[in-house]
Amino acid sequence: MTTQDSSWLGLQGRVCVITGAGGGIGRATALGFTTAGAKVVLLDRDQANLDQTAQMVASAGGREPVVVVCDVSDPGRVEAAGKHAERLVGGCNVLVNNAGLLQPGSLDSISLSEWNALISVNLTGYLLCSQVFGGQMRAAGGGSIVHIASIAGTHPQSFSGAYSVSKTGVIMLSRQLAVEWGPDVRSNVISPGLVETPMSRAFYEVEGVRERRSAVTPARRIGKPQDMADAVLFLASDRASYVTGEELLVDGGYSRMLMSFIPRPGYGKQAQR
Repeated sequence: MTTQDSSWLGLQGRVCVITGAGGGIGRATALGFTTAGAKVVLLDRDQANLDQTAQMVASAGGREPVVVVCDVSDPGRVEAAGKHAERLVGGCNVLVNNAGLLQPGSLDSISLSEWNALISVNLTGYLLCSQVFGGQMRAAGGGSIVHIASIAGTHPQSFSGAYSVSKTGVIMLSRQLAVEWGPDVRSNVISPGLVETPMSRAFYEVEGVRERRSAVTPARRIGKPQDMADAVLFLASDRASYVTGEELLVDGGYSRMLMSFIPRPGYGKQAQR
């Protein structure tokens, strides 16, 4: 999103907190908010990636970002991060819950510690950040939360341990927050489809995966972090002031492909020629 087409969002001067800011979607979102003139607060538990995002934000000409190394599954550290950011730039206006883990595992063998480790970041961390930063919004009289879920929250992603369960939880958490905190705080979900990020990049390094995945997506390409960031900025802005409790699929149409996978002789492209 370029400088000249971002002013319509009305995000100038707003304090926007992004968790998982060291990763692909988090980084693109941070840069998007910076371009829109917002004050960004970057949270991640990976110091190196967090610092790299901060450098990119500074190079983009935005205000100096607030950088906090934070494990969002730790209540004490989330609370401390909230107080630190509020002291430096003021209360939060926008929260993007984006921090997440992905790990393989079958449900018949996953250990309780593995299950809890993923749930604690992917779901509990979203609640903790919503309580702290959403609390600042409510005290100020308004704000917006955008949670990053996944199409795996609606369509079971097998052999991925607690991942699908955690993302289903995020969708319901967002809806419940929208109901309980309306009209002061809007809460919505972005559910990405097939997106190449640092977390998923290894998949695309396997020969043929990119081509096969692109072929089953109507957009015929793999999503980019910027595709997600653009949607996040819209939902975060007042342009979406009457949108709350919703899930926006940003998947290039992949979720609508089910019927296309069923053999139907005489109904393919060739039959229409």
